Amino acid sequence: MTDTLTPVDTTTTRPATSRLAASALSLGYAERAVVRDLDLAVPDGKVTVIVGANGCGKSTLLRGLARLLKPSAGSVLLDGRSIHEQPSKEVARRLGLLPQNPVAPEGLTVADLVGRGRHPHHGPFRRWSSEDDVAVARALEMTATLDLARRPVDELSGGQRQRVWIAMALAQETDLLLLDEPTTYLDVAHQVEVLDLLVDLNAARGATVVMVLHDLNLAGRYADHLVALRDGSVVAAGAPAEVVTPELVRDVFGLEAQVITDPVSRTPLVVPLGRHHR
Repeated sequence: MTDTLTPVDTTTTRPATSRLAASALSLGYAERAVVRDLDLAVPDGKVTVIVGANGCGKSTLLRGLARLLKPSAGSVLLDGRSIHEQPSKEVARRLGLLPQNPVAPEGLTVADLVGRGRHPHHGPFRRWSSEDDVAVARALEMTATLDLARRPVDELSGGQRQRVWIAMALAQETDLLLLDEPTTYLDVAHQVEVLDLLVDLNAARGATVVMVLHDLNLAGRYADHLVALRDGSVVAAGAPAEVVTPELVRDVFGLEAQVITDPVSRTPLVVPLGRHHR
């Protein structure tokens, strides 16, 4: 991998408004730094996809944005205030998260798991209501898991389980939704279904969606705003057509490739060049 790519000047790509933003953010585990002095403003009402090679800090950044990981320096701002200075329940009403490889308690049914997405909306004087029933049913229907409602989560296939976790995040009904590899364990048809679902959610509710994806072609097809990371820093951010170039693919992923226009979606399509096709 070469070292020719220089970090992007984020001041030129920053959207006019951003409810969720990172400023000079550094994150890590123990003494190991993963994200370093990162600035990022998530465009409101858009689908943002974070891409990069394995180990570049994508999931760590998402954990930091979701308040699961405390910064070693810098800050994450939600609606103009440090996310770490806001009550957990208040944050959960506005920001939903699907982490990577979530685990459900043994024996928990699908309906019970999805119902947990409603907990942030409850309190001492707000108990389960018909509104919660409607939200859970809607989330199950949107993810095509309504027929699984009575089944234990631990009896489901990997793909079914992933869709159920997405249903839980949808039942939370937040304006901001963060998803770490939402297409994990899904076959190609279900990957497209899930991503179509998230784009529909963005269009119908105006929800801001941020997700980590490994597949650069799917990222380019579904993102309004693409963020490429390398070694814990943002090296490019903007519209997929501006970000996805042969140079970026080489420098971020260590892959020689051509970038052409997808004949269906008119978005960037990365065609890898193996040793036998150069």
